[in-house]
Amino acid sequence: MRTHDRFDPAWKLADRIREGDVSPTAAIDSHLERIETRDDAVNAFITVTEDHARERAREVERALEDGEPIGPLHGVPIALKDLTAFREGIRHTFGCRAFSDNVATHTAEFVRRLEDAGGIVIGKTNTPEFGHKPVTENLLVGPTSTPFDLERNAGGSSGGSAAAVADGMSAIAQGGDAAGSVRIPAAFCGVYGLKPSFGRIPESARPNAFQYHSPFISKGVLTRSVKDAAIALEVMTGPNARDPFALPADDADYAAATERPIDEWSIAYSPDLGAFPVSESVRARIEDALSGFERAGATVDPVGVDLGHSLETLRERTRFGLMQAFTATVADSIQRRSGIDFLGEHAADVPEEFRDRIRAGREYSPVDIGRMNRVRTAMFDGVQTVFEDEGYDLLVTPTVSVPPIRNDSLDDVRVDGDPVHPRADWLLTWPFNMTGHPAASIPAGRVDGLPIGMQVVGPRFGDEAVIAASAAFERRRPWSDSYATL
Repeated sequence: MRTHDRFDPAWKLADRIREGDVSPTAAIDSHLERIETRDDAVNAFITVTEDHARERAREVERALEDGEPIGPLHGVPIALKDLTAFREGIRHTFGCRAFSDNVATHTAEFVRRLEDAGGIVIGKTNTPEFGHKPVTENLLVGPTSTPFDLERNAGGSSGGSAAAVADGMSAIAQGGDAAGSVRIPAAFCGVYGLKPSFGRIPESARPNAFQYHSPFISKGVLTRSVKDAAIALEVMTGPNARDPFALPADDADYAAATERPIDEWSIAYSPDLGAFPVSESVRARIEDALSGFERAGATVDPVGVDLGHSLETLRERTRFGLMQAFTATVADSIQRRSGIDFLGEHAADVPEEFRDRIRAGREYSPVDIGRMNRVRTAMFDGVQTVFEDEGYDLLVTPTVSVPPIRNDSLDDVRVDGDPVHPRADWLLTWPFNMTGHPAASIPAGRVDGLPIGMQVVGPRFGDEAVIAASAAFERRRPWSDSYATL
């Protein structure tokens, strides 16, 4: 059997394994060697499951030899974000020092589905404590860097997953997205990041079925090709009787959507969503990249988007207010279940800003939450206007306002020299967590040698549309060669 290029897309690796051209053990060994070579510098992983991965590779190899039915990800290495992607028997830290020795006692439903499809868990990736900020660093193992510049951050909160995929340490990585946590690191690491509709990938967290179920949070995936993301989504999606918010089964075919033409589509382009500061260099690169859609036959029109309020109001009422309330709920659940009190004896195990979020969230009344949701409704109506009233098939924006920021400047983000709020004002991602629309970040080129992303947003439950448009763009402006320099 021959070796393979670790930067090959996952679908191609799966095909070669199925054809007997590459063995699962060889594929896993190759990726583990890459982790050993590169991860000290990149810091993508909190835990590498070397023994588990090799044992699992031997199992799937025997299944292949015995002619057993195999899945679409048979033998493909998969990295899991160390937040809600529980895998029984594997260390699970939530990116938090207080859980450094914690081992998962159950397997999340979407992880089980990935493994049933033949995927092999190769490790758990870095995330800030409980995914609480848009960069990846924590008190447990430190920051994760984008492979394109090791002095700059991979973005967050799924930064470890994005960096692992970009650097060839894993073929596919799972992520979660509460305010851009898949799309931000996808942009910073030059990979494709898909946030599907809320409920598309089911959850099965217990003891509280609603604990990790916020309408702002979607499970997602980070890959080097759109087809890889489509295959992973098909594997993970589908109803789950234990998830009260899981979407019902439908006739979607995400893999087929990657071949769908978008000629005669009408695409709306907003450089700033009417609210966000965006650097001139990023804006110029995104506007150049729009030609990929036009070359695919679509029409691209600049549009105005009215989210109903100023950026400050949107930020304080939704990005912060609603998420602070959610953080306080999570902290309460952790204290009740595990006895860990982040405002008491375990305060030193989380950053001060995380403790501040808990305190703020505990102060909100039901009336406060109701007022916040009215702002959220205005955001939803503003986005729906683009699709329903103006009739566009897709909305496109920059993913973030700036290229990857330095690891030593995470609290001082500037857009063309002007300081902005470091947790919100450079991220054009979180409005679509508030509205629930599916969205993805597509690699859109580089600014000063650093990757940036273009965000594509679909209509409600229009996951196929996001995938179809992303794949059409990829055919006209492929990015696969960008990893060859790493």
